[in-house]
Parts: sequence; structure tokens; C-alpha cells
Amino acid sequence: MTTFDEVLAEAQKNDRICPQPRKWDQLYKMLPKRRGKDGKREPALPLILAAWWHAPAYAKIDRLREHIEWADNHGCLDEVYAFLRALPEDDWLHDYD
Repeated sequence: MTTFDEVLAEAQKNDRICPQPRKWDQLYKMLPKRRGKDGKREPALPLILAAWWHAPAYAKIDRLREHIEWADNHGCLDEVYAFLRALPEDDWLHDYD
């Protein structure tokens, strides 16, 4: 059984920040969605499109972590882990990019 820590380690290896926008959108679409009590979408959207250019690296790291935690709490962590492991290195934004 996959653990949150294993998935997080995969997401952070090789100085990774987050998947590139198209891949991050694909990951997001795997997550079960719902509306919170305040009407906001949960989980929060990935920092892509206009947000990609304005969000600092730490915000992208935190949002991806939120998505992994959401997957863990909603029964799709194995699927997310398989997706992230299959991404070639070119499909990731790195700290040195």
C-alpha cells in the first residue's frame, strides 16, 4: 500500500517543484471534487494558466502537497502515485529551471 510520504518523496526528488501545467491538470482531474461549506471548490485548483507565472515555487510545492494529501484522504493515492512515477523528468518543473 502506497503511503503519503512515498508519494511526497517522489514528487520532491531531483529538486522537483511540481508537474508542468498540462500534467498537473491531468493529475488534478484524477482527484475527487466537491464544494466546501463556503461554496469553494475542493481541492483548490492547480497553480497553472495565469497563476503559473505569478505563483512562487513554494506556493506550487504547497499546492501539490495539498493535492497529494487530498488523494490520500479520498482513496486515490495509488493512482496519483502511479501517475507521478510515470512522468518523465521533462514533465516536471525543477528548482533549477
